[in-house]
Amino acid sequence: MKIQNEIEETIRAAFGIEFLSLENESYMHNVPAGSESHFKLVLASDAFLGKRLVQRHQLVYGVLTEQMPKIHALALHLYTVDEWLEREKTAPFSPKCHGGERE
Repeated sequence: MKIQNEIEETIRAAFGIEFLSLENESYMHNVPAGSESHFKLVLASDAFLGKRLVQRHQLVYGVLTEQMPKIHALALHLYTVDEWLEREKTAPFSPKCHGGERE
């Protein structure tokens, strides 16, 4: 969980956080057991106020410059605090990987 911990610590240091969930979804993909290659980040922060979706993504990628080369995929679900509360504190489920599935 080294990479997962790095990502979470970096995000916590960079944003005022109402809610944060970082899930290692590597097990859903055709990768070796114990991999840290696919993550889902759900983040609610007022740092996203007035920002379009692409700007929110750019903020996150900007603070994760050291971690991004170490991972294959990062699903981002980024909300303001009000948006998070309107969603009743839920984020979309991740679909099952369709590429390179194991038999």
